[in-house]
Amino acid sequence: MEEILLDAELRQELGKGKVKDLRGKGFMPAVVYGEGRESMPIKISTSVLLKLIHRCRVEGVIINLKIKEELGQKSRACLIKEIQYDPVHGDMVHVDFNEISLSKKIKIAVPVTVKGEAVGVKQEGGSLEHILWEVEVECLPMDIPKGVEIDISHLKLDESIHVKDLVLPSGVRILNDPGAVVLTVAAPMKEEAPAEALEGEEKKEPEVIKEKKEVPVEGEAEGKEKEKK
Repeated sequence: MEEILLDAELRQELGKGKVKDLRGKGFMPAVVYGEGRESMPIKISTSVLLKLIHRCRVEGVIINLKIKEELGQKSRACLIKEIQYDPVHGDMVHVDFNEISLSKKIKIAVPVTVKGEAVGVKQEGGSLEHILWEVEVECLPMDIPKGVEIDISHLKLDESIHVKDLVLPSGVRILNDPGAVVLTVAAPMKEEAPAEALEGEEKKEPEVIKEKKEVPVEGEAEGKEKEKK
């Protein structure tokens, strides 16, 4: 399991206006949450954080936060709980960390990746449908896998790989429904040819709907003539 050391500082800047100024100075506002502890506002260098996010999939990486003011304390082992982005510009605006215990199992989502080319696609003209892109696992923080890789080269037309078929490292338990489909090779869709007229059968012209004329009921016209008189 990859571990990363990240420097941070306690944050005194609270409130919308002060937090905006903080971002302008090159810092990212963040909060550390811990079970049975009060939340701790901190700030991190935005450039350092962006480099970290671009370098690895931070959602499944243990981040050891070294908080400058906590001189006598070891770094805090954390996982990123949520990254918030500006809905208009898409810029990162806030990060939430969850402090964890390295001796306590946690639940976390890990990505599902594939390698190889399915024989059902390469030779039989099928298409690979990737249905489940991540699975939820339970394990100790140090045992979190980077992902679940599946070799699909043997997969034939109309064959599928289910959750129960996935192989995970020792100590990692998958929580998804064992029968759920992860990948499948679907048969190519057939195009239906337009129906042709049978030999000797003339093509029917579309029926023209004419305006319906009212037909007088017998005796009705005679009654109307009497009324006029």
